[in-house]
Amino acid sequence: MKVVIGIESTAHTFGVGIASLEGDFLANYSKQFLPPSGGIHPREASEHHSKVAAELIEIVFKEIKEKNLELVGIGFSRGPGLGPCLRVGATVARAIASYLNLPLFGIHHGIAHVEIGKKLTGARDPLVLLVSGGHTMITALENKRYRVFGETLDISIGNLIDMFMRSAGYPSPAGHICEKLASKASELVELPYVVKGTDMSFSGILTAAKKYLKKGVPIEVICRSLQEFSFAMLSEVTERALAHTKKKELLIVGGVAANKRLREMLSFVAKEHDATLFVPNKWNGDNGAMIAWTTVLAYKYDKPLDIERSYVIPLWRIDEVHVPWG
Repeated sequence: MKVVIGIESTAHTFGVGIASLEGDFLANYSKQFLPPSGGIHPREASEHHSKVAAELIEIVFKEIKEKNLELVGIGFSRGPGLGPCLRVGATVARAIASYLNLPLFGIHHGIAHVEIGKKLTGARDPLVLLVSGGHTMITALENKRYRVFGETLDISIGNLIDMFMRSAGYPSPAGHICEKLASKASELVELPYVVKGTDMSFSGILTAAKKYLKKGVPIEVICRSLQEFSFAMLSEVTERALAHTKKKELLIVGGVAANKRLREMLSFVAKEHDATLFVPNKWNGDNGAMIAWTTVLAYKYDKPLDIERSYVIPLWRIDEVHVPWG
């Protein structure tokens, strides 16, 4: 069986995945950097990645040997992400590709979220809501590019949640903690609701939520309010894009896709437009499997990178990427 390796290192996670060219075998091994307090410091996260890389690569190569797999390509998350973290993954991928004389592919992190979501759910031509620490956008594949129909104008939904939770003393990532606290409240406080067409702004919600925290409003109430207002904004712009594109599939991907309340709200949106809602049952957060699977697509349809041109792109936009399989 021919397989490729995919290396993820955009932020807090260093992951190494394996995917077969036939798509019937996927595996993921990862270790997450958890800061003792505050947010993710790029240098500290990159040092973590450097320390765990050899261990994970060894595990993957052991599995490849034990299963008698044939390694035919290497992929890495080229961007967007934190520069120091991206460079660790790129360096490891280059070293393997050079040593084994294998083709090297630079993968867009956001596209990998979408493609693994399509792979796991069976969605064929979905409108995609990509919600994570690095992305908040509505996109769909049209004429070999992921076109953006709406996006955040400032911070992402993942950053909104993590930045608020950090102000309350919780280390990042803290989306699961916010969701748990929100489920314990029944009240709401007023927060800014900023939608401009199909674009959104979340910074006002963050500022207001922090003020409520200083005033002594219970964190459970603030968490519930933060979710209800921000998810309502996401639902509104998604519905607008769904009506515009007339897609019959709606796919949610990215770390925040794990949130049950967001899924519930978007299920109503999909139902109103006679669309099917798809949510992956695993690998919503950053992982190596999504890079590996997208590397399979690149291996089949795209040209490999020259090692001397395999620089990382920390601010790489999803709509800048040519998608040859689209």
